[in-house]
Amino acid sequence: MRLAVRNNLCSGCRTCEVLCAMVNFHENNPKKSAIRAIAHFPVPGKYEVVICDQCGKCAEACPVAAIHLVDGIYVINKDECAGCYACVDACSRGAMRVHPAEQVPIKCVLCGECVRYCPRNAVYDAESEVSTK
Repeated sequence: MRLAVRNNLCSGCRTCEVLCAMVNFHENNPKKSAIRAIAHFPVPGKYEVVICDQCGKCAEACPVAAIHLVDGIYVINKDECAGCYACVDACSRGAMRVHPAEQVPIKCVLCGECVRYCPRNAVYDAESEVSTK
């Protein structure tokens, strides 16, 4: 799976954020989501969805090598993570999050629930999408 976004289709409903937090933390808390829908005001209806593109910059920046590539997904090993947040600072997309209740950063693990439940198909799997070009 490779997440991609059509920002022009995002309505800002934040379904993706709620699902991410529910699946990964079993909490209805969008602040624990690894995906974000950012509103760009004052323009009404303009949103930007921030997702992890699995580039690996976080793994390169980790001073204790706690982020590992597993089946094409960069995963944080919670037992190895020092909680320094160097990975968060290294993420050029701003796709990693810090939450005070969590000891390690929050990062997308490509569960796919955002793709499955996005009501407007703003978030999609670019690998399964058929090109029309």
